[in-house]
Amino acid sequence: MRVMEIRHAERKREIKRQVLFLCIFLSFFCRVKSEQVHYSVLEETEKGSVVGNLPKDLGLDARELSRRRISISSEKPYFTLNEQNGNLYVNERIDREEICGKSPSCVLKLEAVVHNPMNIFHIHVFIDDINDNAPHFIKENILLEVSESNLPGARFSLGNAEDGDIGINSLQTYQLSSTPYFKLDVKESEDGDKYADLILLKQPDREKEHTLHLVLTALDGGEPAKTGTTNIVVTVIDINDNTPVFTQEVYKVSLKENSPKGTSVLQVKASDLDEGSNAEIIYSFNKIPEKAKQKFNLNSHDGTITLKEMADFEERQSFVMILQARDGGGLVSYCKVEIMILDVNDNPPEVVLTSVSSTVPEDSMPGTVIALLKVHDPDSGENGEVACHLRDPVPFQIVSSSDNYFKLLTDSYLDRERTPEYNITITATDKGIPRLCTYKTISLQISDINDNPPVFEKSSYTAYVPENNPSGSSIFSVKASDPDEDHNAQITYSILKSNIEDVPLSSYLSINSETGTIYAQRSFDYEQLREFQIQVQAQDGGSPSLNGSAMLRVCILDRNDNTPQILYPSQGTESSSFFEMVPRSAESGYLVTKVVAVDADSGHNAWLSFHLLQATEPSLFTIGSHTGEIKTARALLEREAVKQRLVIMVKDNGQSPLSATVTLNLVFAENFQEALPEMDTQPSDSDYQSDLQFYLVLTLALVSFLFLLTVTLTIIMKLRQSKNPTFLQCFIPDAKTGAIFPPNYEDGTLPYSYQVCLSSESRRNELTFLQPTVQIAENILSGLQPDNPLMFNGKKHLDGEENVGTVSLFHFPYNLIEYHTLCLANVLMLQKYFLKI
Repeated sequence: MRVMEIRHAERKREIKRQVLFLCIFLSFFCRVKSEQVHYSVLEETEKGSVVGNLPKDLGLDARELSRRRISISSEKPYFTLNEQNGNLYVNERIDREEICGKSPSCVLKLEAVVHNPMNIFHIHVFIDDINDNAPHFIKENILLEVSESNLPGARFSLGNAEDGDIGINSLQTYQLSSTPYFKLDVKESEDGDKYADLILLKQPDREKEHTLHLVLTALDGGEPAKTGTTNIVVTVIDINDNTPVFTQEVYKVSLKENSPKGTSVLQVKASDLDEGSNAEIIYSFNKIPEKAKQKFNLNSHDGTITLKEMADFEERQSFVMILQARDGGGLVSYCKVEIMILDVNDNPPEVVLTSVSSTVPEDSMPGTVIALLKVHDPDSGENGEVACHLRDPVPFQIVSSSDNYFKLLTDSYLDRERTPEYNITITATDKGIPRLCTYKTISLQISDINDNPPVFEKSSYTAYVPENNPSGSSIFSVKASDPDEDHNAQITYSILKSNIEDVPLSSYLSINSETGTIYAQRSFDYEQLREFQIQVQAQDGGSPSLNGSAMLRVCILDRNDNTPQILYPSQGTESSSFFEMVPRSAESGYLVTKVVAVDADSGHNAWLSFHLLQATEPSLFTIGSHTGEIKTARALLEREAVKQRLVIMVKDNGQSPLSATVTLNLVFAENFQEALPEMDTQPSDSDYQSDLQFYLVLTLALVSFLFLLTVTLTIIMKLRQSKNPTFLQCFIPDAKTGAIFPPNYEDGTLPYSYQVCLSSESRRNELTFLQPTVQIAENILSGLQPDNPLMFNGKKHLDGEENVGTVSLFHFPYNLIEYHTLCLANVLMLQKYFLKI
């Protein structure tokens, strides 16, 4: 307290020095410069409120206000100046507690600058306090602990409340809610703060009222006064002034002798009116026999007595013990516990296997002995009488043999494949209440005999094999099962011998004897063999062995491996083409011809479609995509060529479609004679001409040799028949024409009369003969290659005269080719004649 008084005195002297210095400074400043204005404004004044008229308070002429221009500056824009009228306005919220805190004086300083001439004025705005802050406590709840042993007059400090206002608006006093246990004592410190203490009026009793709730109110001196409150929670601290009390003086309980370890026997309960450690009760045995101590356990916290070991009625019928309850202060009370043991049927029967077979054959006869059992129950009376039966429905039975002995027998035939193992549970039950049972399980294995043949999963199978399969590839797998086991279930697969179209089956298929996988020994062709059947056999390894069989139908699936075959128009060599004659007057839709084709495949692979690949005039013809009918799309125009070349493609519908093409030459003519000149025209395709000439020259070289050989042999034969060498007379010039003619062979056996003439003027090689009819011409044309046209240059005589014509083959620009072509034509006619002979 002495230190606080010294500090308070020093603070007063400091304030006096500051006030004295301020007075001296203000008096000096007033003498030096009088441009200083003081204003006073309340905190929380509304924004826009007028503080004062600055030009008027500075003594400036209002008429010069616009010329001299006044402006203000400050650290924070709490105020603003209207330059038009010179009024100073509140610009922002002014909170005195925020600006100056608890300082008794709060001043905001501004500088006003006046121009023309420039001058600076100092403005002090004093902020006056209003009662805008209510007293408040730092803690919302004040917690106090008061012991039952505290005497009246004890003092408890509550601290003080805070108020941001100053002067009369600050905290003035405290008030306490009504209570018979406390009163309030308000004091003031040297710095002016007011604080409150609680003074105890009488001793509290925790057992009656352990908590007191009070309200402390702080009031300031404003008008109206503002308040702040806090809750005071007084907790009464207990002292140990009460002893524990049991709910009963003597506890009696019954316990069955078969109660398991850990069974809760009894829970004693004692209560203490005190609290805390004074009410914490510890239970313990005060006096207990040694046998009871081995059997029972006491929980020291909740007073529960549990069974440590199972009690036996035959050993002891009751237990008596003394328990005590001690609280945390050392006060003790006692009670007596009596436990009575009840007799029950607590011994189940005992089952002993004296003899047992672990395995029995599945063909054992009914009544075969499996096991011999002995049953015993340590209980007496009805509790010791035992009966045995089988728990599950199994093909066995149990019968009583003699005193306490039972036999386990087979009751019917056994089937290992249906049940390979039995877990036979024998139930031994006494006649006590409640009845006790003992279960004894015997595991019995059924040994196998070969009584089941192999069985395929299906009686018949169908295997689908795509044609052209690789030789040796797996095409199918069969599976047979045998419910037997070990060697009786070892299956060997084989194919029963048979023939397919007089061919041994082994050349078609083979089978893996262990896995049943079937392999193809050759590549199948759908067009030759579409399906066949075999019989697969499965044989087990038992003795005697058993077997089963299944039929396998092998279906060969078609693949698109055959190109379409064009039947009409017929195809010759690679360079050949086919001629069709079309009337010039044919209109749109005229059926020119029909392309006929077949495909050796089947299904989608044999679906054929017809397409027009190339055409001299693509818009002149159409082809049915499914029928192959070639029709005219319009009439032939005058400017279009009378000879048309079409390339037809026939395509199948396979996954990878195959196709074939045929070339068709069409000649627009009204009759055959009109069409023949057009047939002599060769295609203008340069590649086609080049290939044609290559093969033609090669053929002519061979034919020329044969021709010369034939002519030589013919001349020799003629010379032998006639010694007159008149054949040279063909070289005698004609008196009229001057041409040289060869011998006349009209008298021969050939059906044609022809002459080979070598003209010195025309330098052309021509063959003259009697012009045949149209049918003969067609026969000649059919004997020649389709792409080698004939050109007829003949003259028509009167009726009854011979129709002599000249056939000129291959009008190439080279005479050598013409010559050899002529030779080829003669050889072909001769060959056809000899073939007819």
